[in-house]
Amino acid sequence: MRRPRWENSLNAVAKGYGWLPDKRRSQGRRTVSARLLGLPVVGIVGPDAARFLYDEDHVRRSHAIPEPVQGTLFGKGAVHTLDGSEHRVRKAVFVALLMDDDRIGRLVERVTAAWDAAAPGWVRQERIVLFEEARVVLTRAVCDWAGVPLADDEVPGVARDLTALVDGFATGGPRHWRARRARGRLEARLSRLVADVRSGAATVPGGSVVDVLSGHRDADGEQLDPHGAAVELLNVIRPTVAISWFVAFSGHALVRWPQYRERLATGDVAFAEAWAHEVRRFYPFAPFIGGRAPREVEWDGERIPKHAMVLLDLYGQDHDADLWGDPYTFRPERFLGREIGAFELVPQGGGDPRTTHRCPGEQLTVAVLAALAVRLARLQVDVPEQDLSISLRRIPAVVASGVVLEVRGGR
Repeated sequence: MRRPRWENSLNAVAKGYGWLPDKRRSQGRRTVSARLLGLPVVGIVGPDAARFLYDEDHVRRSHAIPEPVQGTLFGKGAVHTLDGSEHRVRKAVFVALLMDDDRIGRLVERVTAAWDAAAPGWVRQERIVLFEEARVVLTRAVCDWAGVPLADDEVPGVARDLTALVDGFATGGPRHWRARRARGRLEARLSRLVADVRSGAATVPGGSVVDVLSGHRDADGEQLDPHGAAVELLNVIRPTVAISWFVAFSGHALVRWPQYRERLATGDVAFAEAWAHEVRRFYPFAPFIGGRAPREVEWDGERIPKHAMVLLDLYGQDHDADLWGDPYTFRPERFLGREIGAFELVPQGGGDPRTTHRCPGEQLTVAVLAALAVRLARLQVDVPEQDLSISLRRIPAVVASGVVLEVRGGR
């Protein structure tokens, strides 16, 4: 690995999602080297690169996730920071909770019921912001599904805190400190709930997420402490509420490509799922994922020193012309009748979600997004003048206006 002399952190912040793709274009290589926060970094892209990243012999997560990301997005001691048997045992809980078809179906039912209950109120308002309404719907539904008691008047505040965790992980400014304060509030609340469940002071539905995590034992046979259980409970609830980003992107897509509205509104299951995949592929969410080399390794002719960071360019791979042909064209049809390789479409990582670090909630995300996209397409709306721009310098990217709608009714 050729060691670059110059620190790239400011350049990465300035370019956001375009940083790694721009480096590859400027160097004419698919594998590029850099320095971030003083560490040597190699940026990789493509299905084979994803396989390399998810092989623990090459790349590990332990000590790889920076503290600012743990302190906002994932939480300290989360499953994302574990490797080996510790990771497999902890991950098995998430697989059981998030990849079971019956559980996913029950969550989809709660989400669509919450949407249907909220929609009449949108008609009575002059305007709604889709992103804000989606996060309230998702918070109400996932907390009910997970066994977290939440009064109606608490839902908006908890929704703001949950989205703050995602919105503030990649910045050092006010959004970051808002995320840290939100995490403190949420972890304290859920730690008390876990302690009360264990003491018998509170009861939750048997088999619920709260019930399962309250009783979980790690590879060493010990229960998670209440704080640790709260961290992992948030790692179920927080990503579900983060689907609000994709709901807003779906609204953006329907404004830009209204020819898809009628087909999506029919409820065609295959097309709704294809829509969900294309929204996740086309729109920017996570810029990259990575880990650290446990020893000196080699990729694409580059020597990667021990402890160097290895970053898989998620946004770049999801817009790779070699994989998608016309990657900057929004075209849900590309996913109809197509088998998606485990290392091809990577908005939430690659590999086998049952055994690797790939997000086990991806199947759940697709199911919820598909169901809400159909309901969104069925709304009768006017779209007022607004700023629908999406800056690739901001991580995570958002539609500037949040997608403002004037709802006339549903069908």
